[in-house]
Amino acid sequence: MVRIRLRRVGARNQPSFRIVAVDSRVKRDGKYLENLGFYNPRTDPPTVVVHEDKVYRWLSNGAQPSESVERIFAMIGLRERYARFKAGEDLETLLAEAQEAQAPFAPGRKTSAAAAVASGSA
Repeated sequence: MVRIRLRRVGARNQPSFRIVAVDSRVKRDGKYLENLGFYNPRTDPPTVVVHEDKVYRWLSNGAQPSESVERIFAMIGLRERYARFKAGEDLETLLAEAQEAQAPFAPGRKTSAAAAVASGSA
């Protein structure tokens, strides 16, 4: 069975995670089938980048997300968009909507602390 789960990367005490499709019998940081995105819980808000077209393909082929990945997908609204994809909505429309939905979670945006330092008010 294929699972969509987190693979830990990053230095000691500084975890970040890749969202990967992997055989369920493989170790947490073992060989994976495909990289589907990444998640960094150490930023405020957490950084999440997901390649939704790849995720839709894996979910359509029967892959099951882990509980933690399921929460991440709910946070960015992916599960609702996937349900609409299964109902027949156009993939291009959903991917454009996903880009807008992921904007607050994408890298390169300024957090409140970083914005304060950049503006010189801190």
